[in-house]
Amino acid sequence: MTVDDLYRDLHTNPELSFEETRTAGIAAVGLRTAGFDVIEGIGVTGVAGVLRNGDGPTVLLRADMDALPVTEDTGLEYASSAPGVMHACGHDVHVACLVGAARELAATRADWSGTVVAVFQPAEEVGRGAQAMLDDGLFEKVPVPDVVLGQHVGPAPAGLIGAHSGAAFASADSIDITVHGRGGHGSRPETTIDPIVIAAAIVGRLQTIVAREIAPQETSVVTVGRLAAGTKNNIIPENAEIGLSMRAYSDEVRLRMLAAIERITRAESAASGAPEPMIEFAESFPVTVNDRVATERTMGAFRSAFGAEAVIDPGPVSGSEDVGLLATAVDAPLVYWILGGAHPETYLRAANAGTVDRDIPSNHSPRFAPEIQPTLDRGVAALVTASREWLRR
Repeated sequence: MTVDDLYRDLHTNPELSFEETRTAGIAAVGLRTAGFDVIEGIGVTGVAGVLRNGDGPTVLLRADMDALPVTEDTGLEYASSAPGVMHACGHDVHVACLVGAARELAATRADWSGTVVAVFQPAEEVGRGAQAMLDDGLFEKVPVPDVVLGQHVGPAPAGLIGAHSGAAFASADSIDITVHGRGGHGSRPETTIDPIVIAAAIVGRLQTIVAREIAPQETSVVTVGRLAAGTKNNIIPENAEIGLSMRAYSDEVRLRMLAAIERITRAESAASGAPEPMIEFAESFPVTVNDRVATERTMGAFRSAFGAEAVIDPGPVSGSEDVGLLATAVDAPLVYWILGGAHPETYLRAANAGTVDRDIPSNHSPRFAPEIQPTLDRGVAALVTASREWLRR
């Protein structure tokens, strides 16, 4: 099966986090066929393959596998066949490219020396897959890497590669807040403690964290994505629920924001005489930090292979990733780059019109559909080029 056909198959058959059994099986077969020693079932559905080729460094290449609970709206012939599930973040691109790179590296062993570890990771979308593989003894099953490499397809022009040294992807925390009140009849509010009023005050006050508590040069985000309460217009409910997401580029700012969210939530409840609110932390992603020296070395290899015009520094990306855990667990440098997947001419027209955000679907959109080519060829070539840079004879 060609890499293009593999991608179409994966896109048609997406699987949610920790349910990637079919995808993992395809990855395992691809690695075995290429000559890798394969270990399956790491961290539930994770797969790792090892290809030893003499003395030299160990390079870990990582691809995530899971899809999202999104209903596809691309109109593609190979659109998702799973109702309400879609590869809306491009992990099908990542898997196909890593299988293709594994084949290429295995077929060109005369050109490099060392060890390649290919990791197909589950459950990136919920921020638990990398840790699950580590907790299941990943680095007891495969050699410890000297460098961790990977890529993420995005809505940049296909063929473009971008990496930023330092804090490259933001941390992300998902927080669920339940505000407790005292319910009653809407005609007698004096007998109640209205949790909707408290929740509204909390939502408004949360917007001041970035505006008034974080320095202007620090980039951060607090977004309330869910607000739910009540069952009937004339009933003041017992509780109100707030779901929010926050992002930061340093641990210091992240901790300051978390403390502010907790302080504001508790203070607004106390100000209304309400019971203590419940604050629960769900998904959490650390800041993804690219090693400066390793990134410059790898980007230099890309510039030599693809031309300087094809390699950019996109600056810090506001999305989040858990790939960094695979590097920090063994104190290895990380190089994680963006792989462009948008149609170049369409992107250029949108850029000239100032409508990129409107006309180019982003990751997690039901219309996200990377161009198959040159995206896949460049993705395979990027993984192979980066590997060979670290595995030069």
